[in-house]
Amino acid sequence: MPASAVLLFEDETIIRLFPNIRRAWSFKGDQGYVGITGRNDQRTLFGTINMRTGHRVVMAERYLRQGGFHSLLKEVRRVYKGHPVWMILDNATPHKTCSTLALAQQLNITLIWLPKQCSELNAMDHLWRSLKKDISSNYQYNNVEEHATAALNYVHNLSNKTTQLKAGILSHNFSLKAFL
Repeated sequence: MPASAVLLFEDETIIRLFPNIRRAWSFKGDQGYVGITGRNDQRTLFGTINMRTGHRVVMAERYLRQGGFHSLLKEVRRVYKGHPVWMILDNATPHKTCSTLALAQQLNITLIWLPKQCSELNAMDHLWRSLKKDISSNYQYNNVEEHATAALNYVHNLSNKTTQLKAGILSHNFSLKAFL
């Protein structure tokens, strides 16, 4: 890997209008309350995190499809113009199509595949977990666009160091520590 290369983790997550119900406090003897409308909708967040700097590129799309992933690849290339990009990602279907592989090659983005069923190795997956805990739990937004905007703002407003902490990159056990 060239010294000037940008090393990114990539992952997607689905956020739903219907809230994630998690353990929460309430007064002794009172049952906790989470108001829900009964409606549901979803958005897919596509995102990358720069392992060395903590910089994020995140976008919301309607569905988890290859078109959304293609948009992310193009945005990553725009953001890291002039730098070789190496992207660590899972084996999701939108990542492995012929058109995706061709686009990555055209954009000069090297794709590095994680082993199957090893989401714990993907730092972006840890950041999504934090987002869902802090933004998506026990609260029903008025609509899914409001929820997606809150999620994007959450990720963008984290400092780079906080992002690296939440993603587990600064952990003593981080598997790619030698690349920092």
